[in-house]
Amino acid sequence: MSIIIKSPSEITKMRIAGRLAAEVLEMIEPYVVPGVTTEQLDKLCHDYIIDVQKAIPAPLNYHGFPKSICTSINQTVCHGIPCEKKLKEGDIVNIDITVIKDDYHGDTSKMFCVGEVSQHAKRLIKVTQEAMFLGIEQVKAGATLGDIGHAIQKHAESNRYSVVRDFCGHGIGKKFHEEPQVLHYGKAGTGITLDAGMIITIEPMINLGKYDVKVLADGWTAVTKDRSLSAQFEHTLLVTTEGYEILTLRKEEM
Repeated sequence: MSIIIKSPSEITKMRIAGRLAAEVLEMIEPYVVPGVTTEQLDKLCHDYIIDVQKAIPAPLNYHGFPKSICTSINQTVCHGIPCEKKLKEGDIVNIDITVIKDDYHGDTSKMFCVGEVSQHAKRLIKVTQEAMFLGIEQVKAGATLGDIGHAIQKHAESNRYSVVRDFCGHGIGKKFHEEPQVLHYGKAGTGITLDAGMIITIEPMINLGKYDVKVLADGWTAVTKDRSLSAQFEHTLLVTTEGYEILTLRKEEM
């Protein structure tokens, strides 16, 4: 499958889908509190996407995924399935949103702290978000995918964290997952060269312990093998001649 360079009309649709995905994360924030279940968060997001945004939650039934969002708590790296488990004080949770609007996908995720969390959890979240933005800052026409991975890996490892190898970012557009694969580790100056009009996600998963993960019996939920905490942030970006445009930027980040 080759890399798809988006046309101006496709970029316009991707901007809309990206903005909607960001708005779901903004909407759900007040509800991420001790005692809420991830099932309740899923329903709130599902109803908002369908009824308010008149859009489609992309994860629902994607290769059999049973819910409309992913909720990954503590040692869950990614693809956590919402359920009746209640969030408790001190938990950290990644909420991953992908919205389809007019056939185009917007994909983004963010870490939330449930009540007061430990200092080492706060630091992991901070470094993970910094690593994502350092990766994003490498993006421009003529840069390579290796530049992105190297910037993320260098920052994570300099803080004595590890970068998950089993999952990566990706191209996105009419399809949820397109080429290229965007690794969050690597060597600067290597890999595919970025061109203006490419749209990709950068979504590093950073672990407090080792980078090894395992997928649970449900076939989706990926957890750290050593049970250490994991954090993730994700944005969808357009590659431009001068640099990049973040299509899923939230108001708090502007």
